[in-house]
Amino acid sequence: MAAYDPVAARETERALGGTLPRGLRLADHARDALRGADALLLVTEWKEFRTPDFDAIKAALKQPVVFDGRNQYDPVLMKAFGIEHHGIGRGLPL
Repeated sequence: MAAYDPVAARETERALGGTLPRGLRLADHARDALRGADALLLVTEWKEFRTPDFDAIKAALKQPVVFDGRNQYDPVLMKAFGIEHHGIGRGLPL
């Protein structure tokens, strides 16, 4: 699993004594975390995540699937980009 957080990643690594759990890698850039990933899971609202390049996201993922834990992205827009969008806590579209 790859994770990217532009603010907290290095602090997390420091707090864990420099030893990450097995199977976890902290990426230096969002695109590095996405490359070859099975899906994207958005759990923070940092500014850089507000207007991403959806074409680049789709190209980087093995399958274009986004789990949006902040309900930050418009499901209709995501569908237009060919990305399967799951808004966490959001009901099914009518």
